[in-house]
Amino acid sequence: MGAVTTASTSLSDADLSRFARHIVLKEIGGAGQMALRRAHVVVIGAGGIGSPALQYLVAAGIGRITIVDDDAVDLSNLQRQTLFGTADIGAAKTDASAAALARIDPDVAVERRRTRIAADNVREILADADVVLDGTDNFATRLTVADAALALRIPLVSAAVSQFEGQLGVYRGWESNKPCYRCFVGHDPEREGVSCAEVGVLGAMAGVMGSLAALEVVRAIVPFGDDTAGTLLLADGLSLRFRTIRLPKDPGCPGCLDSAKLKATLT
Repeated sequence: MGAVTTASTSLSDADLSRFARHIVLKEIGGAGQMALRRAHVVVIGAGGIGSPALQYLVAAGIGRITIVDDDAVDLSNLQRQTLFGTADIGAAKTDASAAALARIDPDVAVERRRTRIAADNVREILADADVVLDGTDNFATRLTVADAALALRIPLVSAAVSQFEGQLGVYRGWESNKPCYRCFVGHDPEREGVSCAEVGVLGAMAGVMGSLAALEVVRAIVPFGDDTAGTLLLADGLSLRFRTIRLPKDPGCPGCLDSAKLKATLT
């Protein structure tokens, strides 16, 4: 069986076997799998959301993944952060993640950034990403990432989990009919997030939301089905119910307005 070829590269026979279940999907196919192989995804946080998401992104054949996390593996992480095991305790999450992901697919290029995202480094870290996945539980970090993704016009997949609940959204606020993250959460920089250390979280719930976040990253690279940008998925693990609400675009959102002004200057 020959390789699936695009204008610049191809899938090897091993790739055709590894990704066969993707390639037979008419919504993905060989061309879609090559798009995944060419893509660069930045994952902010290798925790409860990032851990399962990273596993599925590597398994999906994303060609390059940057992991951003400044933390080390702790015993309390192992209840939900499935990338790690007892032997990883004390290791940098970026290093332990890279080692685990290499066991899934050593051909994926994994870049480790053991640092905390801040205003002075976020744009450099995100600069050439095709999609950004934010799974952090720090509100200030979320705003920093969201603002940079909007300014750089990179689709943002944002997922969160707490106790038995989860939420997931895709943001492309530079589009005239799509909200940005600030349209959803507001503009108060002093707003505090609530960590799972304070309120608890069901480990499997983090797995559900991380897996769904990976699905949305794949959809952002190879569009299929409905465009979910501008909607918020709410998951309730107590009742096992999912519902979707539409997020309105805030006409006075400074982030969206700044993005529109920038576009006007470039056209």
